[in-house]
Amino acid sequence: MNNFQNILLVTVLITFIACNGAAMGKPVNDNIPEVALLERKPSQPIQPATIQIALLLDTSGSMNGLIDQAKTQLWNLVNKMTYAQCNEVQANIEIALYEYGNTTIPQQEDFLRQIVPFSTDLDLISKELFALDTNGGDEYCGAVINHATKNLEWRNGTQDLKMLFIAGNESFLQGNTSIDDVIKDASQKDITVNTIFCGDAQTGISLKWKNAAFLGKGEYMVIDHNQQTQYVSTPYDDQILQLNSQLNSTYISYGSQGQSRIAQQNYIDNQTAGVSVTANVNRSVVKSKSVYNNAAWDLIDAAEDEEMLEDLILANKKTLDADLKDKSIEEIKAITLVKKKERESVQKSIIDLSEKREAYIKSQNAGENGLESAMINAVKKKAALKNYTWK
Repeated sequence: MNNFQNILLVTVLITFIACNGAAMGKPVNDNIPEVALLERKPSQPIQPATIQIALLLDTSGSMNGLIDQAKTQLWNLVNKMTYAQCNEVQANIEIALYEYGNTTIPQQEDFLRQIVPFSTDLDLISKELFALDTNGGDEYCGAVINHATKNLEWRNGTQDLKMLFIAGNESFLQGNTSIDDVIKDASQKDITVNTIFCGDAQTGISLKWKNAAFLGKGEYMVIDHNQQTQYVSTPYDDQILQLNSQLNSTYISYGSQGQSRIAQQNYIDNQTAGVSVTANVNRSVVKSKSVYNNAAWDLIDAAEDEEMLEDLILANKKTLDADLKDKSIEEIKAITLVKKKERESVQKSIIDLSEKREAYIKSQNAGENGLESAMINAVKKKAALKNYTWK
């Protein structure tokens, strides 16, 4: 379109708007070009939905197998959740952790303890799972559900998915807290109560675990808590673990807790590796994704842009590693940006290998792991009602 046509089009638009404004009794301001009325406000970005999982674990004396499953299967559980999308946007993931039925906790506290509130700090959750110990006692299911419902910070978005999972093997009716009341309270907050009975299905039914899941609009699941987690070795495991070592070298800690959090990251790597190669590979895959975020202590995750990076370096220079403290702000910034590019490259390589690894595992027709599979299937079933997809 030539310039004359452009001028003609604008003139027609201005005349049309002015005439309509006058016809409706609206004054025309000659000082403001009416064509500005055609501008559109930028659309607001879609806020990600959040999957909240509160895991309530029986840590009485007979539950060692359950704890082992939880700490070994955590990373694959999180990895599966990273494929959840709502409105074509990857969902956020928050996990809270409780223990109940442990006599090391005072009876006046109903033998229960909130270990971690809703958090995205996966290293912290893993660390706390490894630290759990069992000690026989009374298991007050109603009390721990009540505490989690009232004391956790549950989200209120219409697309948020709020899931409570309670696992154990004794009567669901122990304690003085009304099961009907607490589950009704949870339902009013759109919290789904899922039950995982550690034993045979019929026993779980007689001990009211299935009834609790029915009341909570959730799933009743049965697992063998003493079953060993199944591992499938793949041709890609060693490469992923080598890349994980490179990934660790890209972290640049800052702040008062920076050094201790770097140490914790390495500690969790070693703990997970001690369980199995597969568990460590699953952890490495999660570390390559956005869900594994350490903005609280890592410069790269914390800085949204170069200006923010410069501000963070300036404010925390004294807390940086010894080999960085004597460098200028610009030098530290340059080193950080190089590390950022390196991390992105390593993460992409891990994700590419993990896709091949997943295809290999499927080809082996491997069996499912109890706790992990039960939780994933329950989340997927509920998520389908809120139009989630898994990609």
